[in-house]
Amino acid sequence: MQDWPLFTTALTLTFFNRFLAGMIVAGILVFLALCFIDAGYGQYIDRRWGKAISNRVGWLIMELPVVALFFLYWIASERTLAITPLVFFLLFNLHYCQRTFVFPLLIRGNDLMPLSIILFGMLFNTANAYMQGAWIFYLSPEALYTPEWLMTPHFVIGVIIFLGGFALNLHSDHIIRRLRKAGDAAFHIPRGGAFERVSSANYFGELTEWIGWAILMLSWSGLVFALWTAANLVPRAHRNHAWYLEKFGDQYPSGRNRLIPFVY
Repeated sequence: MQDWPLFTTALTLTFFNRFLAGMIVAGILVFLALCFIDAGYGQYIDRRWGKAISNRVGWLIMELPVVALFFLYWIASERTLAITPLVFFLLFNLHYCQRTFVFPLLIRGNDLMPLSIILFGMLFNTANAYMQGAWIFYLSPEALYTPEWLMTPHFVIGVIIFLGGFALNLHSDHIIRRLRKAGDAAFHIPRGGAFERVSSANYFGELTEWIGWAILMLSWSGLVFALWTAANLVPRAHRNHAWYLEKFGDQYPSGRNRLIPFVY
């Protein structure tokens, strides 16, 4: 497998560093775009985003590339059974296997997702699998991610933040799902958990996860992923907050921030 272009040209530090730089630029552009354009699914879906399919199928298709490609990088690597890369592999898939195979099954209602949004998601997930997988399993110095890494303060702190964000994300998604009863297609005010402090508690959990990931890895690839997550979620959280205020008016709790409790 390492004779494929995917495992040769792309697995050089020169190409990798240029790719990270390109992702930073792309992340800035995405942030700016989302400040003016609503992401085209959920309450913001409309015809300009093109043909749409089932939200459940859309999530599976959109997330599958990151699971598959990350797995290929891992299984084809000489570090497959190295303890620290293996722990990274398991943590990364804790999120993405849940998001790919479990989350779609739990979705209530019959919402749609445009094919254009699915394509954008697939492109980013493919790029992210490369950023994380190439670094962890091929390009990081062999003496870097030793078993001793798992005992360092930054790894322990990063894992705690990551798992805390993961739990918060799951709990927030659970609250959102319970807002709708069978046959209900309306939107409601989420209550409980971190939603008592912010309008987008699920985004807060996801952002926390990938900040923890960046800390536990201490790599540029992890940092770029965390920055991309912020570029994607910060403007969307701002728009969600405004949407709730527009839709529910005085019924919406006035003390909630957008994304980060007491901060934003």
